[in-house]
Amino acid sequence: MTSSKDCGNHGHKHQKLRRCFAGLLIFFFIVLLVVLLVWAILQPKDPRFVLQDATIYALNVSNPNILTVNIQVTITTRNPNDKIGIYYEKLDTYATYRGQQITLAYLIPPTYQGHKEIITWSPFLSGTAVPVAPYNAIALNQDQSYGALTLIIKIDGRVKWKVGSFTSGRYHLNVKCVAPITFGARSSGVVIGNAVKYQMASTCSVSV
Repeated sequence: MTSSKDCGNHGHKHQKLRRCFAGLLIFFFIVLLVVLLVWAILQPKDPRFVLQDATIYALNVSNPNILTVNIQVTITTRNPNDKIGIYYEKLDTYATYRGQQITLAYLIPPTYQGHKEIITWSPFLSGTAVPVAPYNAIALNQDQSYGALTLIIKIDGRVKWKVGSFTSGRYHLNVKCVAPITFGARSSGVVIGNAVKYQMASTCSVSV
């Protein structure tokens, strides 16, 4: 048989649990509100990327529309924020031609970029005997005849923002750098040994 005293204790426990749960909700709401306010005040800016140069070691087209590319690019990234650091995680860098990936992905090691810091990467991108998609074959032959083609250097990966001791969740980073390559009589590159180097200093598009 349950006494009125037991029922009173049971009800008191439920009230205590509800108060604790409500307190936790209020605490997490306040923390979230503070984080959002700090974020809004700091106004984080996306990192800036510049393709400084591209050195071509091989760029050959053979029948039936087989492409071989060996290229080293120099890319600089600058953190424009003066109070926010950036963690780069698992950045894959590769070259594309008219939307088709034509080199293997080069994995840039995880890197932390401090406030206003500039970092330079020089990945070597290669693709040997890559079949060009049929819808790109005609354009490739035309570009080859014209003496110029455009490669897109892409960086895909994840980033985190760091404000003081707070580190955000992961965000997807997408970078696109335009690399115009000329050859033959139209070449604007400088011959260095068995390679041709093109100075570019072109700003890349960035989305986070």
